[in-house]
Formats: sequence, structure tokens, C-alpha cells
Amino acid sequence: MNGIERTKIQHQGYLPLIDYETWRVAVLSYCLDVRLDQLVTMQRHLETDEVFVLLEGNCVLFSGGNGEHPEEIQWVKMEKNQLYNVKKGVWHTHTLDEEGSVLIIENQDTTDDNSPTETLKEAQIEAIRKAGDSFDIFCQKH
Repeated sequence: MNGIERTKIQHQGYLPLIDYETWRVAVLSYCLDVRLDQLVTMQRHLETDEVFVLLEGNCVLFSGGNGEHPEEIQWVKMEKNQLYNVKKGVWHTHTLDEEGSVLIIENQDTTDDNSPTETLKEAQIEAIRKAGDSFDIFCQKH
């Protein structure tokens, strides 16, 4: 259509869709990296908030506070048609079920250089798995 781009989203994992000036729109769909049993790290963005919107399936967002290292694990099961803004500096990760996909809006210059990742302690990993296991949908079949 004249002046309107259309992109069909069919992808597993993280896929940037549009970069424009200072912002990026991407989608994250189910892949092995977001399986509950694979979550052993958290990341934080030092220069931007990160916005998530659930498109399909199920997603749980986990946070570990905004200290120098991830701390107590908290979580929220995302609901469709709600916007979740992970504030700059907050440690976070997520799990999706096999039908899950989320829209992500963030600064275009978000990279590994300004988004450190840290391996979680065993107790933190256990807290994530325990929270995720409380939803049958995240007990992956593979």
C-alpha cells in the first residue's frame, strides 16, 4: 500500500522488524533459548526502558531488581492487550510457551555493549523454575 509497509511475522527467537531514528520494534517468539529450563541468566539495559506486549500464547516476565547484580526474583504472567515497561537498569528475563510471541519496543542502539548479562545463582534459577512450573503451559514437552 502507498506509504505503508507490511511485514508478516513468522520467525522463532528475536527478530528486529523496524529501526527508525532512535527506536526499534522487534518480536520475540518461542525458541529453545526462552524455554523455562534454559533460563540461567538475566540482562539489564543501561540506556533504555524496554516495552513488551503479548501478541500470542503465554509469557512470564521475571525481574531481579535494579542493583549491581540480580537479586530477589519477582515475576508477572503477561496478559494480552497490556503493556509491560521494564525500566532502565532492571534485571529481567522471560519464558514463552510454544505459541508465545511478544512485541518489543526499545532504543535502536540497544546492544550487548550497553546491556550486560549475568549468570544467576542456583537459588535464583530455582525461583524462576518454581514460578514457571506453577503454570502447566510452561512445562515444555521437549
